[in-house]
Amino acid sequence: MITAAIFLGMIGPWQIAVIVVLVLLLFGGKKIPELMRGLGSGIKEFKDATKPDEDDKKLEEK
Repeated sequence: MITAAIFLGMIGPWQIAVIVVLVLLLFGGKKIPELMRGLGSGIKEFKDATKPDEDDKKLEEK
């Protein structure tokens, strides 16, 4: 736990810039929006799956 806090504290703007450049080199500029779109839809599906269905509650009340 302490090592994670130390590691996160060591990340600065230059390290973030290097990571961004590496991601651009690996995936290319055209592929990154597709990856982010897929990540966003995955997060949305996860949120929808974890919250209780309101339709089921309405059916139980009737």
